[in-house]
Amino acid sequence: MSTDTAAPAPTTSPRGLVFLFAGLMLTMLLASLNQTVLNPALPTIVGELHGADLMLWVITVYILASTIMMPAYGKLCDLFGRKPLLLAAIGIFLIGSVVSATAGDITWLIVGRAIQGAGGGGLMILSQAAIADVIPARERGRYMGIMSGVFALSSVAGPLLGGWFTEGPGWRWVFWITVPLGLLAATAAVVFLRLPARTGPRPSIDIAGMAILSVATTGIVLIATWGGTTYAWTSTTIVGLVVGSIAAAVLFVFVESRAAEPVLPLHLFRDRNFDLLTVAGLLVSVALFGVAGYMPTYLQMVTGVSATVAGLLMLPMMGSLFLTSTLAGRLVTSTGRYKTIPIVGSVLIATGLVLLSLLTVTTPTWVLCCFVAVIGVGLGMAGQILVLVVQNSFPIEEVGTATAGNNYFRQIGATLGSAVVGSVFASRVATLIAERAPAGVAADSLTPEAVRQLPDAVRLPVVEAYNDALTPIFLWISPLALVAMVLLCFVVEKPLATTIERRQDRPTTEPVAAVR
Repeated sequence: MSTDTAAPAPTTSPRGLVFLFAGLMLTMLLASLNQTVLNPALPTIVGELHGADLMLWVITVYILASTIMMPAYGKLCDLFGRKPLLLAAIGIFLIGSVVSATAGDITWLIVGRAIQGAGGGGLMILSQAAIADVIPARERGRYMGIMSGVFALSSVAGPLLGGWFTEGPGWRWVFWITVPLGLLAATAAVVFLRLPARTGPRPSIDIAGMAILSVATTGIVLIATWGGTTYAWTSTTIVGLVVGSIAAAVLFVFVESRAAEPVLPLHLFRDRNFDLLTVAGLLVSVALFGVAGYMPTYLQMVTGVSATVAGLLMLPMMGSLFLTSTLAGRLVTSTGRYKTIPIVGSVLIATGLVLLSLLTVTTPTWVLCCFVAVIGVGLGMAGQILVLVVQNSFPIEEVGTATAGNNYFRQIGATLGSAVVGSVFASRVATLIAERAPAGVAADSLTPEAVRQLPDAVRLPVVEAYNDALTPIFLWISPLALVAMVLLCFVVEKPLATTIERRQDRPTTEPVAAVR
């Protein structure tokens, strides 16, 4: 470990804490809104840019880029401080927004999304780490409702804005809207962030570890994206990616065991709770992104609603998520107990996925809303609590690294969820439409508006193809939530810290790793 020390934290008044928290929530809103505002507009975007075959990459490349960057942001903010890294992340994100907004074809849109992801990977991590710098773990529970409120707000406002922009001024405003929000978030960071400054010798940066981890992550995503669709599972390309990813993972462990400041320290994995919560979070993320990423498209194509209405129909899921997370956070703060809550949440997620697999083209919309609300309740109980418990397991000097490590594997789950669900969904849609629809109807050129204009004799086979392509996938991924439930049963319920203890406040004879 580095011997760098942190300067004493500035005294934060209650009023200053409010402004600080507001600034961090705005940053989190910027990151989470970007992942939801695109969904309703995506069918129209790929239709206009003639890139339906690359639709998967518009979503996946953002998650991939942000996943690769997460561990780097987490480690660097522990070494150099949260504020400069946060401003850099916002700047990179805004550059990606401009590139996406001005894209003339699907390739440039994917490039812009990759740049957005490179910045977006730091927004959530740095905000969560900065909150841990000023609010003790026991008190942090009461703020979880507000944090989840950001996700709920973005999940509702994002699809609404995305639908309104698509039907009104144009889908490019889906990206332009993030520019003023990003500038406002940067201003808030400059004015209100007053976090401890890092002093001491210049620490080393684990460039080799970051590069190898990027290679391994990219290989995993490409396997999930291309396997069984673009390339056969036994093809040379997929087999080569599997071998390369395994080799990169082994080399990464070797490099990290010898690095002075490893980007993802191996001692994190010696903590039982970190391992259990990280794997459980990964599995839950597969379910979350499998539903949230493709349900708006399903609603537009199958139920025939507009993009705006599709966004509104996600309100039950996000409203129940916000309400449940708020109540769960208050319960954790008042009792200090947290183990049972995410266990019950995982069971509800599995239940909601099974219910969604029962949908048909004649299912009433209100029934669908009830099903997604069940998933929202489960996610509210198994979301931010997992991050809180991970942060509680490590000293404040490692909170950024631990938070990033946990979120990295959760993003791996999100990447796999989006890639696998999207890949299987797109492949099944193309196959079923080719089998059922009349000649001349191609899946890669269908937009929601085009489907609504089709004669009933043509439209019904297309709608049924979309339904039958997606709903079985929900049933296939439901056991993942049950596995997460089993893992969470073995979590050790450690007392939540009531103070923030920094290195200079501890006895010099006490090992840092032993201090929570």
